[in-house]
Amino acid sequence: MENKAPLKFEAPEHILVPLFVSGNSVNLEQALENLIETAKTPDGRLHLASVKFLPIVLEFTRCQISSSNHHLLILSLKLLRNLCAAEILNQNCFIEEDGVDVVARAFDSISFKTNSGDKVIEIVRFGLELLGNVCGGGEEHQAAVWFRLFPVVFEDIAGIREKKTSDVLSMVIYNCCNGSKDIMRQLCGVQGLQIVAEIVRTASRVVLREDWLFLLLDKLCLEESCFLPLFLSLTTPGDLEKNDHLKGTDEICTLETEFLLSSLCESFDEYGNKLNLSKEFALSVLRILKRVVKVVDFFWKPQSELPTSILAIDVLGYSINLLRNICKQDSLNIRIEESGTIINSLVASGLLDLLIGLLRELDPPSIIKKSIPQENTSMQLRVGPYIGFRRDVVAVIAYCLHGMEHVQDEIRQKDAILLLLQQCVTDEDDELLRKYGIWAVRNLLVGNKENQEIVAEMVIQGLDALPSNREPELV
Repeated sequence: MENKAPLKFEAPEHILVPLFVSGNSVNLEQALENLIETAKTPDGRLHLASVKFLPIVLEFTRCQISSSNHHLLILSLKLLRNLCAAEILNQNCFIEEDGVDVVARAFDSISFKTNSGDKVIEIVRFGLELLGNVCGGGEEHQAAVWFRLFPVVFEDIAGIREKKTSDVLSMVIYNCCNGSKDIMRQLCGVQGLQIVAEIVRTASRVVLREDWLFLLLDKLCLEESCFLPLFLSLTTPGDLEKNDHLKGTDEICTLETEFLLSSLCESFDEYGNKLNLSKEFALSVLRILKRVVKVVDFFWKPQSELPTSILAIDVLGYSINLLRNICKQDSLNIRIEESGTIINSLVASGLLDLLIGLLRELDPPSIIKKSIPQENTSMQLRVGPYIGFRRDVVAVIAYCLHGMEHVQDEIRQKDAILLLLQQCVTDEDDELLRKYGIWAVRNLLVGNKENQEIVAEMVIQGLDALPSNREPELV
């Protein structure tokens, strides 16, 4: 068996002796490992804080930076990370001893190239985890981390295309800005959004779908109205005109924009009504939908549900799903706020025109198509680009109609009542279409006499595509 070479280290004796004693070992590596285990428990952290052990570890870390001993540097960062986990005494001591600068210098001592190696990745990872723990100490701690590392160090780390570093970087940035208006304002600026865009670029390539990144995107896109600037920074160059209007069509369909939209859809699925939505966010999604419908092939039979692996179709589908969730959440607030809702803004910006136009151009549901004489179907109609497309369009309309009399009237004025009735059928391509079709027609008729009379006249004329009165269970 090959003998393991002795571990070389540099540190003055007054630093090494306390490490050996507290770590209960004459072997430095073993002593550090023992201390890391001790610091995993609240009692262990509190004991080490009471004897002011953290400054010793910080000084040892400084020595390893200058000696380029990556292994010992990693162990010391892990120990500092554990010491600062939910222990305010150590968190305060870390700030007082200028620990943020120590970590920043550790980052400065390594190369941030794409293929940096495992040791470099671990230094970045444990250093960020340490800083994330320190941010838990409060505003002073958040500010100390942010103003030392933003923007240069954060930019360098964001450029590393590694899953292990991207999520912890999201954690540190989120913890820095959470509750701080000044830091959030900087994050929403050009440099801040460029850093987040780099994280998204990495995430879209390494399939990173972690909570910290989702929380950061939710805060920026939903609460702070930074969705459109972030979205544009993820597209190809030249897609933003001077008047801040989307210019491109193909350019907005990238792996990164698809990832951003799908991530926000997942946030809706998980957090639902807990999310704070802005009118700006909703209108931005509508603008994207208006652009992407121009480049999607509606004449190719859909092969799958979302995601389809075709970027334009996925951007289209996730945009519609976001609008469905936005309208669903906003419809729950109608009784509280009768005017100025997000739905009103979307309808005024042409949402209904767009969706009704899409429905009119689609091939009818299969059961209706079979009843249409062959001579009337010579013109080629569009098909949904993914399985569930028609259902998603009908769902958005259904939520727009819920409790909104002027939207009910607009459907009638656009001569689209029969079109909605035709969506209340069992469709072999989408078993949920009928449920959303019934929900849409129910919302169309509730409290609206004129719409009810038109439907009653259709019944007299022999149209039997009417839904039952039973309210469907929606998913």
